[in-house]
Amino acid sequence: MSRKIKIWGRVTSSNVKKVLWVSHALKLDIERVDAGGKFGVVNTPAYRALNPNGRVPTLEDGDFVLWESNAIMRYLCERYGGEALYPLDPKTRADINRWLDWSLSTLSPADTKVFLATIRTPEEKQDKAEIAKLVEQAASAYEILDHRLKDREYVAGKFSIADIALSIFADRWTRNPFLATRPDFAHNAAWLSRVRDNHEEFRKFVEIPLE
Repeated sequence: MSRKIKIWGRVTSSNVKKVLWVSHALKLDIERVDAGGKFGVVNTPAYRALNPNGRVPTLEDGDFVLWESNAIMRYLCERYGGEALYPLDPKTRADINRWLDWSLSTLSPADTKVFLATIRTPEEKQDKAEIAKLVEQAASAYEILDHRLKDREYVAGKFSIADIALSIFADRWTRNPFLATRPDFAHNAAWLSRVRDNHEEFRKFVEIPLE
C-alpha cells in the first residue's frame, strides 16, 4: 500500500479500539493521532472540518474521510481484503450488520451508562442505587447476547467484525470493578474467552486499563 492511513482517536476509546483491531488484523500501515478525552483536538476547527460531530474515531485514507466506527470497520474490510471478517455472502453480511446495529441501538447505550456512572465517576460520588438500576438495564441486553451465543462459538457463526464490536463492550462490563451486582452469563463468558485466546488484537488493543 503506497499511502499511510491516518486514524484520529485515543487508544482507550471503545470505538477507536474497533478500528485499531481491524487495521492490525488486515496488516494496514496506519498513523494514529491522539484525539478526544484528555487530548482535546476534537473541538478544533480543523478536526471539525473532518468530523462535524467532534468525536472519535475519524479515518483519513488519502483524500477520503470517514467517521463512525462501524462504518470504518466495514470500509476497511471491503477496501483492503477483509472478507474473512466481513464475508460477501448477503445473508451472513446482513446478520453481521444486524448485530452491529444492535450494538449501537441497544447494547452501547445501556453499557455506556454503567461505564460513566462507575469508571468515569469518582467512587465517593457514585450513586449505588442508580448504578444498580443501570446494571439491571444493561444486563437485559447482555442476556440477549448470551442467548444468541448458547449454541454457537461466535455471533454470526464464524468470527467477524460483529464479535469485535460486541466483545469490546463485553470486556469493559466484565472487568468493571464496581459491579458487585453484575449477573453472570456463562455463554458470554465462554465466547469472550475464545475471542481473547484466539485474537492477539484483543489482548493488544482491548485489555488495557479502563478509563
